[in-house]
Amino acid sequence: MALGISAPAFQDGGEIPAAFTCEGRDLSPALTFSGVPAEAKSLALIVDDPDAPDPAAPKMTYVHWVLFDLPPDTPGLPEGVTSLPAGAKDGLNDWKRTGYGGPCPPIGRHRYFFKLYALDTTLSHLDRPTKAELLAAMQGHVLAEAQIVGTYQKAG
Repeated sequence: MALGISAPAFQDGGEIPAAFTCEGRDLSPALTFSGVPAEAKSLALIVDDPDAPDPAAPKMTYVHWVLFDLPPDTPGLPEGVTSLPAGAKDGLNDWKRTGYGGPCPPIGRHRYFFKLYALDTTLSHLDRPTKAELLAAMQGHVLAEAQIVGTYQKAG
């Protein structure tokens, strides 16, 4: 079985409900993980938006959430996660803080990629890494990856 990630609140390619955005309660959506390889030592999760600031003229990928060292037997994350599984650590998002920051696009409909990685090691030596630092540390250690994409456009 291939590594998988899903979100009960939205289908792959579907709209992220407002509760998980800056227009709602800015909660992290529940996520379900499946098919983690038996040899995996940890999982990492990166949520980012490649359409910033304007999908018609994207200039950067905005990082919304960075998690790593999730135990490989983690079945997923609950909605509005407030405490991480034992051993899991937060990285820094592009607000320069840890934790989830929901979609808040300034213009247009943006895509939000929830990317799950199964790794053959833990990365406990990292301390609040950025996405770039985490990706660099993951080089050569990715056993499998999966993603789900949600979209969002502000109502007003």
